[in-house]
Amino acid sequence: MKATGVIRRIDDLGRIVIPKEIRKNLRIKEGDNIEIFVRDEEVILKKYSMMNKINDLAQELTDAIYTFMKYSIFITDTDCVVAGSGPLKKEYLGKSISDFITDSIKRRNKMIESHFKELKFVGDESITCSYVMSTILVNGEATGMILIISENEKLGEAEMQIASIVSSFMTKYLEQ
Repeated sequence: MKATGVIRRIDDLGRIVIPKEIRKNLRIKEGDNIEIFVRDEEVILKKYSMMNKINDLAQELTDAIYTFMKYSIFITDTDCVVAGSGPLKKEYLGKSISDFITDSIKRRNKMIESHFKELKFVGDESITCSYVMSTILVNGEATGMILIISENEKLGEAEMQIASIVSSFMTKYLEQ
């Protein structure tokens, strides 16, 4: 674990302030959930993601869908790519999503980009592709995104339907 050298005092209600620099680096925003646990003599704060508890299911789901349609498919939470299948999997799995994808999740986007266009998917990296996206909503809260990407074929309504079905499945599964 990397030491930051920041010391904070606990107030009379047991609260501490996480410094702005740390919140920015870890992409922690107001209203985000934080998981608190203890290991040995350490109190550990970790940004909580509902999607982390279903990583294996998400990976099996993307693998099954890729077998059928042969386009890269990814499932994200609000910070990173949690599951993926297809030729772009190694390049993107586990990486932080771009501001464009984060904003699309916040706006609850459901869209088809059938023409080839630059897509900022992870970090500042761009890929020229056709894509569809559908937001995962859990109890009314935007928690992630389904993204299907093709570098050489235009995607359309059929792929949008698949993304919508996957996001609906993830919503129902996570709301249980």
